[in-house]
Formats: sequence, C-alpha cells, structure tokens
Amino acid sequence: MLARLHEEARRALDPVHHDYYAGGVGAEVVLAENEAAFARLALLPRVLRGSSRRDLAVDLPGGRSAAPVVVSPTAFHRLAHPDGEVATARAAAAAGAVLITGVASTTAVDEVVAGARSVASHPAVWFQLYLDPAPGVTDSLVGRAEDAGCGALVVTVDSPVFGRHTRDAANGFHDLPAGLAAANMRDLPGGPPGGTRDIGMSADQSWDDLRRVVERTDLPVWVKGVLHPADAAEAVAVGAAGVVVSNHGGRQFDVVPAAVDALPAVVDAVAGRVPVLLDGGVHGGGDVALALALGARAVGVGRPVLWGLAAAGEAGVRQVLDSLVDEFDHALALCGGQRPSDLTRDMVVRRGAFG
Repeated sequence: MLARLHEEARRALDPVHHDYYAGGVGAEVVLAENEAAFARLALLPRVLRGSSRRDLAVDLPGGRSAAPVVVSPTAFHRLAHPDGEVATARAAAAAGAVLITGVASTTAVDEVVAGARSVASHPAVWFQLYLDPAPGVTDSLVGRAEDAGCGALVVTVDSPVFGRHTRDAANGFHDLPAGLAAANMRDLPGGPPGGTRDIGMSADQSWDDLRRVVERTDLPVWVKGVLHPADAAEAVAVGAAGVVVSNHGGRQFDVVPAAVDALPAVVDAVAGRVPVLLDGGVHGGGDVALALALGARAVGVGRPVLWGLAAAGEAGVRQVLDSLVDEFDHALALCGGQRPSDLTRDMVVRRGAFG
C-alpha cells in the first residue's frame, strides 16, 4: 500500500518537489542503506504466549501514542498538498499518533496544534527545532511551542551545516515557491518585520547550548540525530528526556551507518534511563517490530507520510498510519506478543547468519 501511495504521490507532485522529498546527500548511499539494513534482519517469533487482545499504546515523555508509530518532522508539507501540515495534524490526531512538527513547517505551530485539536481533545504534538546561533531565536521558538500547547521539544543536533542534496542541486531547487515560507521563522529576533529568517545552523553549537534549552523549559526535550553511543549518554547527562537515533533520513552525511544499525549501541548506552526512538528507513510494520525488538520505544516515519499527503491529503496520511499500525499489530501477533515491550533483542537475527 505504501508503494502504491508513493507512485500516486510521484504523479501528483512537481518532479522537482518529489526529488526534494525523496532525495538525499551525496550518492544517496545512506538513503538506500536505511531500508536495506532492515532487509538484512529477521525476527524469531515466540509461540503459544500471545493474545487476541493486544495493547499497542506506548507512553512517551510528552504524550501517549496509540501505537509505537510517530510522525517524524519533515519540511514544507504545503509543497505536497494545499492543506499542508494541518491535514497531517488532523490525520495524526485521528490515529492517536504523536506528531512532530517543526521549524520548517509551512504552517505556524499554533495552527498545526489547532488542526490536531479539531479532531482530538488532547492530541500529542511536539515541536522540532535547531539550536539557532542568532541571539534570542531559539528562546523565541521554544516560547512559541509552549504557547501553542506542544507536549515536547525535539532538538535536532546532527546539522552543524546544511546537507548537500544532490537532486536539489541538479534541479536548481534552492527556495520555496512564492506564497510559501517556513512559517515558524516569521517575526523572530533580528529578522525582517513580518518576514522570515533563514533556519539557522552552526558548527559552534555545543552541549551547553542544549543544556540551556533543557533548563529554559518545563517541556521534555528529545535529542534527535544521535548515532554515537557516547553522544546518547551525554544527552542523558544534560537532561534529555529521550533520544532519537537518526541520520536525518540520509539527508545530512552520506558515510554514516543506517539508523537501525546504530540503534542497539545507543540503547545500551542509555541503559533504560530514557526512551529511545528510531527514525529512518521504516516502511512497514515488520520494520516497526524489528526496531522495537532492538530496543526502540517507538519509530518515526517521515517520507511515507509525505507520500500519503501528496496522494490524498489528510485521508492519505491516515491510510499510511493505519496501514503501518495494522501491519505492526499483525507482526506482534505472529511474534507471540501482547504489547510492544514483548519484542526483545533475542528475537532478532541477521538473515543468512542464523543457526
């Protein structure tokens, strides 16, 4: 079903915008590896221990999700559909899924939250941001997320500089069409009145900058873009409420490992002190089950949501989420599980290496 929606999205999208969503950096090795790494893994089911009444819900710092599938932050949803992030928010809320919106949204965070609340009374919407080097910008963004009613912050830390996107360079795609902008970057300190600032990144940012965000807010702070286990431990030390293992969907650095290959070492380094999410390469319920068995509390999905949005708007996003959850529930039943925590690392083997 996800492959069909992707094809429908490809036909609906401007080819340049499809490439923006679909592409990665360099030769797109990591982009392909994120999926290929899952294909190298298999599950060893347990038998005679399951139940016909399964509970898929997971509690996360910042909100409860009806299943261990979270909508990852992705940019510029109004390139995919006129309703943009509001359609995504409504679909996520209807599915009971945590939605992570962010600074590169073409809809302001308060409108995204309002869209989710039009469907559910207490939706879980989190806000993703970067550690902006300009004075006051990060604080302002945090304040906007708090005022909008977001349940958590997600600080992306794997972007000291922008990734060099091969397809965008070839297509000459370097700015949004007229009428679209990164709405959360509007009216910020140092920016033009009524206008938007560029999203700021800096190689000078440090753990002290992250610590200041943690100390500045009462919201739980997730750290996204962690691959090295020592960084996971450092994130916990500065007060992170959770860690997201991610290589930015293959959009930052083409020589890093697949996200799922980095997951077990990060889980070991965190040692249960905070939950770990996995983002990157998840395209089916079996992938969800594998990530959870390796220690993730939940997974994030990005591009499949965009394909659903481009293909059929809000209904398409809902199809993506419902399909992933249904497939995961089926996989959990086949593994003899009653709840996500029943999936354990001893159930994961590498194909061709078992026995």
